[in-house]
Amino acid sequence: MSYQHILVLTGAGISAESGIPVFRAEDGLWEQHRVEDVATPEGFARNPQLVHDFYNNMRRSVKTKEPNPAHLALTKLQAGLEARGGTVTIVTQNIDDLHDKAHSHDIIHMHGALNSILCQHCGQSYEWHEDCDGTTECKFCHHQAMRPDIVWFGEIPYHMDAIERAIERCDLFMAIGTSGVVYPAAGFVSYCSRQGKPCLEFNLAPSANSGVFTQSFLGKAGTTLPAFVAYFLEHGTIPEPAAL
Repeated sequence: MSYQHILVLTGAGISAESGIPVFRAEDGLWEQHRVEDVATPEGFARNPQLVHDFYNNMRRSVKTKEPNPAHLALTKLQAGLEARGGTVTIVTQNIDDLHDKAHSHDIIHMHGALNSILCQHCGQSYEWHEDCDGTTECKFCHHQAMRPDIVWFGEIPYHMDAIERAIERCDLFMAIGTSGVVYPAAGFVSYCSRQGKPCLEFNLAPSANSGVFTQSFLGKAGTTLPAFVAYFLEHGTIPEPAAL
């Protein structure tokens, strides 16, 4: 096996095939709300109940969603490479739990998680699967200061130190369903490319930074990724897109 440490970045495109809408549509709306109103600290300060309602609805909706063949292919890739002494680290920009439902592990949620809430008073976060509002008390400090545990626009992504270590360690970078416009994640490919590491893109259409990737596998990730993983685990090499 030529590659032993794979770093996978996933974006909204991989979950869209499970029925979860992409973060930002062409009209600038997310689930019929302005992103500025539901995905910024300023929006939460203006109307916390609107923001709580928005994420409560999303949390209920995601409970009914299941991982698709692309999520399951990553789980298969992890198991196959680990059996040969390798590693697969999944860094996701998504706030859903579909990688977890697919029984993947070594998952880094850089933009937070829908099934978690954060106390603005004590800074503690913890798993949460029910509705939350302005009266929800923190289980640690008991203040009514809870917010969605989501990295909003203008905030620093989580776990950047761990992500940087994974970038340094990897010998193959894969991006799946990403737009190539949201930083710092959009910059991962440029760093890996400068280090001479192969960089693969799986997308419906070329991303904004598609030109930096070594190869692009275009089409539904639920189709291209399982075929890629099957070939990769059998041959230990990267197939040409035409071979899939």
